[in-house]
Amino acid sequence: MIRIVRGAVLGVVAALALAACGGGGGGKGGGNPLDQKSGGAGSVVVGSANFPESQLLGELYAQALEAKGVKVTRKFNIGSREVYYDQVKSGAITVMPEYNGALLTTSVDKSSTAVTTADVNAGLKAKLPPTLEILDSSKAEDKDSVTVNSQTAQKYNLKSIADLKPVAGQVTIAGPSEFKTREQGLVGLQKRYGLTFKKFQSFDANAQTTLVKLLTNNSIQAADLFTTDPTIAQNKLVVLQDPQNVFSAQNVTPLVYKSGVNVTAQAALNAVSAKLTTQDLLTMMTKLVISKDDASAVAKDWLKQAGLGG
Repeated sequence: MIRIVRGAVLGVVAALALAACGGGGGGKGGGNPLDQKSGGAGSVVVGSANFPESQLLGELYAQALEAKGVKVTRKFNIGSREVYYDQVKSGAITVMPEYNGALLTTSVDKSSTAVTTADVNAGLKAKLPPTLEILDSSKAEDKDSVTVNSQTAQKYNLKSIADLKPVAGQVTIAGPSEFKTREQGLVGLQKRYGLTFKKFQSFDANAQTTLVKLLTNNSIQAADLFTTDPTIAQNKLVVLQDPQNVFSAQNVTPLVYKSGVNVTAQAALNAVSAKLTTQDLLTMMTKLVISKDDASAVAKDWLKQAGLGG
């Protein structure tokens, strides 16, 4: 959930390549997204990162916009923030579902120590590039976490990340490759808790199911899991408390290319934020991950129940 900036040239090249290949995720529409920056008359390009929840949120945004008559092009499963942030910055992507705390500390202000939703959003509004803005944050949060299996929690009496300090050298932790170099990752865990793990095992950001399997068979003892993953409760895994706030507020928040969204588009996206809760997100992710429902259908059902869909 946390990414960095690579440069304007790379962003434009990636955007052109993305337009040619369609980005994945069942996109609608076509053409070069660099030419599609009008939130009404033209096409709003809604993107997503490379994990299921981001694609679900992209569908929520896309369908909410379409319900208000906004033409939408979907460019889903783009990759990590390291890949997609420059594309939003350049206008190749118009709307991106984001997590405010991760966006701030990865791509906007790596030195930020903001923890609360209000402080995180203030930091973003102060330091985002002039082409970008955040719209209203939802109450829904999905944080990175240090999650352990029940055997490890019982063996070492773990309730908090701080409890790991005397035993971290015996624990293998796994997560997305970027978790190794992020403040909201191993860097922050070492700084704030003094943790040096036995081993870090790197996986793709879309590998939560694999991480859960490895945790349950004790091949790894800890993992960076998203807190709205329904398999955490299903497998009786233990999310460790974070008293030092390595993982700040992570409210679901639309990041937009400012000139690409008109008043109608902004209102549609803010309406989603006004309704979306963490429990809604968990319920939808249960349908997506456990019941294997289609993301488009799950999004459509939620929007209808929230009074935002057709």
